Amino acid sequence: MLEKKALLAADEAPTKFQLKVPKGTRDFGPKSMAIRESVIKTVIDCFKRHGAETIETPVFELKDVLLGKYGEEGGKLVFDLADQGGELLSMRYDLTVPFARYLAMNKVAKMKRYQIAKVYRRDQPVMTRGRYREFYQCDFDIAGQYDPLIPDAECLKIVDEILSSLGLGDFEMKLNHRLLLDGMFAVCGVEAAQFKTVCSSVDKLDKVEWADIRNELIKEKGISAAVVDNLEEYVRARELRTSCSTSQQLIDSLKTDERLMANQSAKKGLEELTTLISYCELFGIAERVAFDPSLARGLDYYTGSIFETVVKDFSRRVSNHVVAPGKPGDTTEPTEDENVGVGSVAAGGRYDKLVGMFDSKGADVPCVGVSLGIERIFSIMELKAQLATVRTSETEVYVASPTKGQLQDRMKLCRTLWDANIKTEMPYKANEKMLNQMQYCEQRGIPLAIIVADSELQRGVVKIRNVVSRQEEEVPLVELVEAVRSRLLQWRIDDVRSQL
Repeated sequence: MLEKKALLAADEAPTKFQLKVPKGTRDFGPKSMAIRESVIKTVIDCFKRHGAETIETPVFELKDVLLGKYGEEGGKLVFDLADQGGELLSMRYDLTVPFARYLAMNKVAKMKRYQIAKVYRRDQPVMTRGRYREFYQCDFDIAGQYDPLIPDAECLKIVDEILSSLGLGDFEMKLNHRLLLDGMFAVCGVEAAQFKTVCSSVDKLDKVEWADIRNELIKEKGISAAVVDNLEEYVRARELRTSCSTSQQLIDSLKTDERLMANQSAKKGLEELTTLISYCELFGIAERVAFDPSLARGLDYYTGSIFETVVKDFSRRVSNHVVAPGKPGDTTEPTEDENVGVGSVAAGGRYDKLVGMFDSKGADVPCVGVSLGIERIFSIMELKAQLATVRTSETEVYVASPTKGQLQDRMKLCRTLWDANIKTEMPYKANEKMLNQMQYCEQRGIPLAIIVADSELQRGVVKIRNVVSRQEEEVPLVELVEAVRSRLLQWRIDDVRSQL
């Protein structure tokens, strides 16, 4: 009996464990959520401005739906779920493949859609660069048969509009073409079976030196040195052909290459890039578009234009230690001037054959789209907001009182303002100190305070206080709603001007 009691006591004893979020994830407090909601609103407003409608798809898909769609590297990062006795499932890696499955399954031939949802990747997270295992993606795609490259140009225009609206600083939209890559690789002697593996190596050129890529191709992937040296001439053309100051000049330079122009894929790719850049000029975004022959995104499904947007190094001054989210007590000491490079913040391209992979008759639906790396955008916006007051609620008016016995009067005024659809708060204490009430307004960024006092109420007036300037003005109770609306309108105008 004693032994049984000892075992029961052991079972009931609390288990000691480290309380933390899983690796590659994080919690978001009110300040972070206020920033995220603001960014997502800007993104959705842009998508809707371009006529998009939205859908939702399951957070997990049949494993066969995702299998073989993400190239050599991406395929290793798909989260598989344990077999629950029926279907083999995987967490969605992106929103593009589920969208293609949706189009094929529902026989949709034309659609301009956006989707904002979480995706999952079994990656090594780098929290300070906005790389997580669970994160949001914001996708915009145009499906359907249209005149060539017009939808492609609109996708680039959307990226430009969003990043410009968010004020992220200098960014560059890199551009390439799958047919040009096919032609370059063929001209250089890369066998068709080696295309994917060469692509995955070349795509690292913006992160590592060419010497490292050359070594990887020759020693690890068995590509001959002669082929790799031929390849260097093209994939590093932007760096090596210094006389070409614009994207079109670089394209024109490649058009003089007889070997390249003898290949029909390369020739068509260069022609389509020329057309796409001309459309970008019409949309007023050409100065931020840069043709980059080394852009070789490793996903299997791209068939035409390929693009990727990079925000240039974001510099900030840091005075405190940085604590990596999800790692309690783990601190790193940044330099006085820390360059925070968040890498790619948007990427996409044309995928005309993906929908056909899911259709029983192989019917293709041409598509082009772009995916925003919204978590990396959040990272930049959070850094920008560190020294600013971020409103975590939308409260516009705070009803305060400096004297005792005004609780019922405050509640009546709150009802009046709420009925007028004005976002209002008041202290829950019957007799809160006036200093605490004003400090609450300042800390929360509430623009207006209504001061309720017995002496003013007897005269049928209250005071409206500008929280920032601390100026006060008496207004009649019967005119309170209109007076508040007028001052809130001026506050919004001043707020917009301060951001210009």
